[in-house]
Amino acid sequence: SPTANRSTTSLVESILMKNVLMKQVLMKQGFMKKVSMEDSLIRHAARCLLASLALAAVSVPAIAQTVDYKVRETWNGGFVADAGIRNGGSSRIAGWKLEFDYPYTIREIWSARIVSRSGQRYALRGESWNVDIPASGRVDFGWVVDTSGDTTARPRNCRLNGTAIPDSRCAALVAGNPVAINGQLRVCGTRLCNQSGRAIQLRGMSTHGLQWSSKCLKDSAFDALARDWGADVVRLAMYVREGGYNTDPAGYKARMDAWIAEISSRGMYVIVDWHILTPGDPMADVGLAKDFFQYMSKKHGWRKNILYEIANEPNGVSWNRIRQYADTVIPIIRANDPDAVVLVGTRGWSSLGLSEGAGPEEIIANPVNASNIMYSFHFYAASHTDYHREGFARAIGRIPLFVTEFGTTAHTGNGDNDFASAQRYIDLMAQHKISWVNWAFSDHGQTSAAFIRNTCSTDGPWNGSVLTPSGAWARDKMRVPADSF
Repeated sequence: SPTANRSTTSLVESILMKNVLMKQVLMKQGFMKKVSMEDSLIRHAARCLLASLALAAVSVPAIAQTVDYKVRETWNGGFVADAGIRNGGSSRIAGWKLEFDYPYTIREIWSARIVSRSGQRYALRGESWNVDIPASGRVDFGWVVDTSGDTTARPRNCRLNGTAIPDSRCAALVAGNPVAINGQLRVCGTRLCNQSGRAIQLRGMSTHGLQWSSKCLKDSAFDALARDWGADVVRLAMYVREGGYNTDPAGYKARMDAWIAEISSRGMYVIVDWHILTPGDPMADVGLAKDFFQYMSKKHGWRKNILYEIANEPNGVSWNRIRQYADTVIPIIRANDPDAVVLVGTRGWSSLGLSEGAGPEEIIANPVNASNIMYSFHFYAASHTDYHREGFARAIGRIPLFVTEFGTTAHTGNGDNDFASAQRYIDLMAQHKISWVNWAFSDHGQTSAAFIRNTCSTDGPWNGSVLTPSGAWARDKMRVPADSF
């Protein structure tokens, strides 16, 4: 340890000093030639010992390192495991390599790579962006295993950069994350509940349009959302038009798959958002929507952390038209993912009809004929003040609500922030455990962007001076108070 190193260094320095004093005595007595060889050997040995201590000072003892492991999701035929390495030392670990025994075949791995496998013995290394572990830091990764048998075996005989890690610190259980704690969500009454039937509130961030903001969706950013911002949920805004999904359906499906896997590996929930805006009629692209949700629900229906938002902001159409669309799309999702929560957009840019002269009463009187659904409400605090807040309050407790998008600015995404109005919404949502997602985890240049311009062209940091006032405010609301799952 650093303390032990300092003590040993002091001892060596003391020996060298005593050697110098003895040398002076012997020189006076004429014995210098006899001890010159011994003196040289002592000094050489001391230098070697000091050099060894210097090397030890930049490495981390094995006892300071812990390998975390947790089976997060299981199904008939396999499971997903989260893993990580915690560096409890005061020095950086450069170029980490983790070896361990593991009785399963890893089919898919993320945020790390398998460099060798011999029987049950694996060796992993980091990717280019997480190859080092900072002092008091960690790296996280995970994998998918195919097995029809027992899922309880854990990695054993861990070695990190050639140094054995005690069994007590090899495959220690990781601390709970939102998905590990809450599992499969469901609607109970008018609230969002976890696998134990307890009402919970999720708080998180929405991306901007994926065709514009994909540069913000990188591993370090997802790490920051999960561990620094404290996000429970990430909304992937898949614009249908405006240069989005309809230009490359296959390409965007593949990108969505990758982003869902990355977010899921960090224990956060994912909202798959079919981001209709222009045109505002969800039936305009219903064929694309049916294909998209058929693919997404079949591909990811085994996951416990997916919510499907089937229409971002219907506008210029009646509530009956929106219900017709919901009646078309929801059965497609249910055929592949019977347990997931489905989020239904509402009239007037998901204002519960308030922005088009109606209100939540038309939904209450004529709800969608499906179970385990919630209705979306969107607000922008500087534009949607008392009138919208009072309409929102009228709907609370009468229909299940999820605020899948809100901003602190005007409805354009620009203009001044109105944090006072936003805080009144935050307080109301906290009181009733209504989940929310803030717009937007992006550097697109509007007031509603979480980051200043060009932040996403770098690899972080994702806090501090790169945050806009809106971004700093949203991050603070996710961090304080802490989740109360």
